[in-house]
Amino acid sequence: MKIQLFNIANFKVDGGAMFGVVPKVLWSRVYSSDEYNLISLTLRSLIVETDGHVILVDTGWGDKQDEKFFRHVHLSGGEGLLEGLSGRGYKPEDITDVVLTHLHADHCGGGVRKNENGYELTFPQAIYHVSRTQWEWAVKNNIREADSFLEENIIPIMDSGHLSLVDDDGELFPGFSVVICYGHTPGLMIPVIKYKDKTLIYTGDLIPTVAHIPIIWNMSYDIESLKTIEEKEKILKEALNEGYVLVFQHDEKVECCTLEMTPKGIRAKEKFEFKDL
Repeated sequence: MKIQLFNIANFKVDGGAMFGVVPKVLWSRVYSSDEYNLISLTLRSLIVETDGHVILVDTGWGDKQDEKFFRHVHLSGGEGLLEGLSGRGYKPEDITDVVLTHLHADHCGGGVRKNENGYELTFPQAIYHVSRTQWEWAVKNNIREADSFLEENIIPIMDSGHLSLVDDDGELFPGFSVVICYGHTPGLMIPVIKYKDKTLIYTGDLIPTVAHIPIIWNMSYDIESLKTIEEKEKILKEALNEGYVLVFQHDEKVECCTLEMTPKGIRAKEKFEFKDL
């Protein structure tokens, strides 16, 4: 197996929204915000080569929406999606599989791009894997997530004939499994990857930053916060007991960490860059 991590772009969101019921006086001690209460997040994606598959996990915002849309997300920095892949030796045609943790715009938007006739897949040879629960939820849409489930990001995948729906937890590819969660949004897939002698958990929006490790430090974006708590607790306990490495998709400064038990509960132990694995 070959595995790489890269940051597509940075963006900003309201710090209060990212930490829900946790008061700013607490979360601001561990995650800084600007004068507008905005915090900076990253959009990291994984590239995994295993058993003849070249797998891309999540595709960032993309660039299909208008200036008004992107003005509110404050995009900056990062390598870019195709640029990040190119810098690691991959063309869009090389990607055989795209695993979308879920269909919120910042995770799936880059998988579809505009062309002269409408839309096309950014990765024309790839199968796009989404949990069935998340697909059905997103297509139905709801008033709470309407700004995140954008038709132009989703429907072209189905129309292309390249959609694969995942029904259950388990191995998708050799050494690459998913755990399906329901708190953040129904059908969120969390990749669990066996790499050399380690197990990596790409925590996605279940644990977006190292500051979200405490059980009740969760996003107000979560559809069912009590389920998020239950799912986090289960995964964190297993990761602690088995010595897994957490890989953060959104943390501005921390890419990876191990865990330890403290008097306050499970917390980050060693923090390090992905390349140091």
